Amino acid sequence: MGKRPDRPTIVYTQILKRLFPHKPVLIGGIEASLRRLSHYDYWDDKVRRSILIDSQADLLMYGMGENTIIEVADALNSGLRAEDLCYIRGTCWKTKALEYLSDYVLLPSYEAVCADKHTYAKSFHIQHENIDAIAASVLVEPYDGWYVVQNQPPLPLTQEEMDFTYSLPYERTYHPRYTYIPAIEEVQFSIVSNRGCFGSCAFCAITHHQGRVISTRSRDSIVDEAKRITEMPNFKGYIHDVGGPTANFSREACDKQREYGACKNRECLFPKGCANLKVDHSRYLEILRTVRALPRVKKVFIRSGIRYDYLMYDKNDEFFDELVQHHISGQLKVAPEHINAAVLDKMGKPRKELYLKFVDKFKQKNEQFNRNQFIVPYLMSSHPGSDLQAAIELACYLKKIHYTPKQVQDFYPTPSTISTCMYYTGIHPLTGEKVYVPKIPHEKAIQRALMQYKNPANRELVLEGLKMTGRMDLVGYGPKCLIRPLRENHGGQQHTQGSSRNAKNSRNSKNNKNRNRNHRKSCC
Repeated sequence: MGKRPDRPTIVYTQILKRLFPHKPVLIGGIEASLRRLSHYDYWDDKVRRSILIDSQADLLMYGMGENTIIEVADALNSGLRAEDLCYIRGTCWKTKALEYLSDYVLLPSYEAVCADKHTYAKSFHIQHENIDAIAASVLVEPYDGWYVVQNQPPLPLTQEEMDFTYSLPYERTYHPRYTYIPAIEEVQFSIVSNRGCFGSCAFCAITHHQGRVISTRSRDSIVDEAKRITEMPNFKGYIHDVGGPTANFSREACDKQREYGACKNRECLFPKGCANLKVDHSRYLEILRTVRALPRVKKVFIRSGIRYDYLMYDKNDEFFDELVQHHISGQLKVAPEHINAAVLDKMGKPRKELYLKFVDKFKQKNEQFNRNQFIVPYLMSSHPGSDLQAAIELACYLKKIHYTPKQVQDFYPTPSTISTCMYYTGIHPLTGEKVYVPKIPHEKAIQRALMQYKNPANRELVLEGLKMTGRMDLVGYGPKCLIRPLRENHGGQQHTQGSSRNAKNSRNSKNNKNRNRNHRKSCC
């Protein structure tokens, strides 16, 4: 902390351009990739220009970029200038004239998206439709005196290219300037098996960075990496993860994606599984079996998260069975994110009924294989579409299942996501419908507190939320109540409603403790 400036790509590039004004500077990485066109910035609470303009860089490479950077390097090495590299996939470049472009989609200008939120939503919709390498068009965004041109995304890596990429001699540790990174063991003994995601989550930027088409590694490549891990001096027998953005996506969503790309106006899993969806865990299962059979490997866990809906669509229970038997370290993390139907629709997540079926099946599998495992649900507060009523519905569900999350993810906007577009504009960019957005910090605090209603520090916020929504029926002693009534003051003595009942319970509790103490003495 403190060693890196905010907006480092902009800061460092501007410094380089000042020190070496005649040298081309090329930018890439996640910061540049997600800010390649105009975007809403939460820090500034405004729409910022393309990072290519703000940084003064000569070329921007977006996506994962392995093939892109090699093609760019070869072109520069052949004597081409940076400004001539206007033909390479996965790049953005700037120009003052469009005379050399013939087939492109013209986006609204930067000035137009700043002036009108409907125009911003329209522009984002077009961008979202053009993130697939095969189906996408070239996009052009006008600025005052400039055009930023986004070439088509890079093609997904083939299995051979993925194998080569992950065969390189990575150090598998932190930079020597650091003394320690707390999470190093978790990633040090984990293996990336795939890339890309067709999961449709509105708040996730992976599809804008890696695309919807899955790229996978071969079994031999993954096994070779696992063997190298087992030879590390601090390896203790546990491979923490074999996965990716979504662990159990081990093939394309359907047979046509490699040839025709992902559909522009249809999602693979939302609102339900597409009729063309191919659900198959056999290849992933084969990899897991091979890795866990290696010498010195005690356990192979899956911690990067699975899509429970994709798992439930599998008519073959073989993977589910072995998941429960071999690959859960006591807790399985899944991401229902919410319970309210309207919020889930805005998130691009399946409805709660499917999640509840998954929970029931998980319990059945635990009983079948004599396991005592638990589901840890990832949950999010204050997502666009979530009002206080929705937050209370989620709190009541947590009360019903007797679960109090230790950590709560509060929604914050990040560039290049549907959710961020909704947050800024109050409009769903794909449907045009208006969306309620909780922006006031106090309301966000109430929504967050409702998810952890058992915490005494949250009591006043929870009570305020219940009063605001007319849900005082949830204050009391009944099994569905979230909190107990406020303390009353009579004659200088504070007590709650039903204090006599509490006193009786207290006496019974003391008597039980005494009996237990005497029982332990007699046993000793």
